Amino acid sequence: MTSKVAEETLGYEQARDELIEVVRRLEAGGTTLEESLALWERGEELAKVCRRWLDGARARLDAALAEEEAGAAEEADAE
Repeated sequence: MTSKVAEETLGYEQARDELIEVVRRLEAGGTTLEESLALWERGEELAKVCRRWLDGARARLDAALAEEEAGAAEEADAE
């Protein structure tokens, strides 16, 4: 497992790609119960990293759209 600091420095694409590999390994089978549990836990951590990135991206998009709408409203008021 990786440390919390390493987890926080993972980019979205890195976390997503590692998560895909974890899922592939779990689906392929052939691992011990202990290995499967470790992979599952790692997958959960990676999914959280991806969710944080996606939530952050959504917040940035929402903020940009709100700014755009506010600017359009100000322009309409000025006319």
